[in-house]
Amino acid sequence: MHYEVDDDPVRIDLDAVCAFLTTEPYWGRWRTETVIRDQVRAAWRVVGAYTADGGQVGFARAFSDSVSAAYLADVYVLDAHRGHGLGVRIIQRMIDEGPGAKFRWMLHTADAHRLYRRFGFTEPSHTFLERAADLP
Repeated sequence: MHYEVDDDPVRIDLDAVCAFLTTEPYWGRWRTETVIRDQVRAAWRVVGAYTADGGQVGFARAFSDSVSAAYLADVYVLDAHRGHGLGVRIIQRMIDEGPGAKFRWMLHTADAHRLYRRFGFTEPSHTFLERAADLP
């Protein structure tokens, strides 16, 4: 199957992103559709993966200071489209092929460490502090 990976924010299907992120991932089901829409609209950069007919099957967003650091978030590929290298292509487009190619990238994840190591991410560390959000 042919896929296209694109960083055009206009192409992002917010309904598809909300449908996935409010039901599927362990990392963010607590978010409402309104919160997700606001996060995507405010993102520094977004990347989508699309089938030949334009259906969105993957996504990632990032927020950044636009100078030296960025945070990778909400990376996913729909189950039916996994195994075609889309996760790699999405992350490569986001990190290596964009304006943040020289940035320090960060993310939180409980899985897919092997995938992220391909892009220079190190093993999980407990050297960071975080405060949980209290969002609606």
